[in-house]
Parts: sequence; C-alpha cells; structure tokens
Amino acid sequence: MEDILNIAQNYLIPTIDLILFAIMLYYAYKLVKGTAAINIFLGFVIIYIIWSITEFVNMPILSNILGGFISVGLIALIVVFQQEIRKFLLLLGSSNITNNKNILKKFNLFFKISKEQAKMDIDEFVSSCEILKKNKTGALFIIERSNSLDFVRSTGDQLNCVISAPIIESIFFKNSPLHDGAVIIEGNYITGSRIILPVSENENINARLGLRHRAAIGITEKTDAIAVVISEENGKLSFVKNGELKNFKTVDTLKSMLEKQLD
Repeated sequence: MEDILNIAQNYLIPTIDLILFAIMLYYAYKLVKGTAAINIFLGFVIIYIIWSITEFVNMPILSNILGGFISVGLIALIVVFQQEIRKFLLLLGSSNITNNKNILKKFNLFFKISKEQAKMDIDEFVSSCEILKKNKTGALFIIERSNSLDFVRSTGDQLNCVISAPIIESIFFKNSPLHDGAVIIEGNYITGSRIILPVSENENINARLGLRHRAAIGITEKTDAIAVVISEENGKLSFVKNGELKNFKTVDTLKSMLEKQLD
C-alpha cells in the first residue's frame, strides 16, 4: 500500500498536475487568441519560461529580478486581462453546470419535454432562411446548445413560439417591431427576439462585415451557440461557430451543417 502511495505521489500526481496546467494554458490562449491581448499573454509566458530557466541554472540576480516582476505582474494580469477574465467567468456562469433549469430539462425530471420539442425542425428553419435569402431580408439567428443564453435573452423580448416560416418572416419583416436584433432558438422554439448581443472585438475580422456578423462572431466566441446570419445587402448566408464564419450560397449546405451540429 505504501509503495502504491509513493508511486502516486512521485509519478501520477505530478503527471496530472502537468496535464491540468497544459489544459489551463491552452484555454487561456484560446480565450485571448485573435485579440490584442494575445501579444501581452505571450510576453508573460516568455518571461515566466526565462525565469524558470534562471531558477534551474542558479542565476540569482536575474532570477530575483524576474521573480519580482512576476509577483507584481499577477496584479497587472488582472488589470490587462480584465475583459478576458470577465468573458471566462461569464461563460462559466452561463454553462449547464450552474444552470439547474437546463440540467433538469436534460434529464426530463420536472420539465416534460418531448423529443419533438427538444429537437429543432431543421427543414422548417431552412425553409424560412431560404425565403429571407430570396427577399434579401437581414436576419440573425442564435441557436442555443449546451451553454445557457439567459444572460443575453434578458436584453430583448422573451417568446415561446414553435419554429415556423410565417412567424420567422413576420419577426424579420422590416416594419416589424421585433426585427431589430437577434432571435434565439432553443430546441424547436423561438425563445427570444430583439436580443442585443456582445460584438466581437477580434481585430482580424474582415472590415466589410457589419454588426450582425460581428455580433454572431461575438456570441459564438463566448458560448457554444451556433449563429446563422442572412445579409441584408446581398442575401448571403453565413454559418458561425466558435467565432469562425463560413459563407455558402445554397440552403442545402446550411441544412447539412445544422444536421451535423445538432444531431
């Protein structure tokens, strides 16, 4: 028993510690990737690596200087990365881990949700997009998945409508009071309209993209939601996931992508 504890202490725990550190570093990099903070983040990582080397080869003067910088740098990190830290906490707080309602829905304990209600009617949704595309009607759809979108749903009007082409057309009709902003789709229901979304601050985004596309990129950077955008200028369809935007000409491609992501 003592030998097993020694092996765990000497090999297993350090290995787990290293793996968890690598995962944390990866997600920290993913969080700031594409933003202005990425260069600062890499700078701190380089300084930490140099400090570790000076500690290992016993260079006390340089080690003390860099060690002092790192200890003060923790406060600087909070100041510099306050926006990224806020995004991370927002994502954590809106996940299913802290959203009991979504957990209960998942296990169907207190919410009697049929398979038809929980599963999106992709054919009806795609049909709606095709009509909007032909009419060059600008639209922005946010399809909720694991992460709760309650933190943005409260910015608009809460609805409870089954997905249908006439309802979607009426929402995005130019003179409709509901057309401005995004629509949130949960399962086979439209649960929000006129939603105000956080706009992406990624400096690498094409300057030609408007607020709809930037909002779609912004919400998919912070959550695992999927966004579908229809351009008002040319009727072009865009599919956005994890902050990455893909354009395509036909609704058939949209249908296949949705089927793949929502299966």
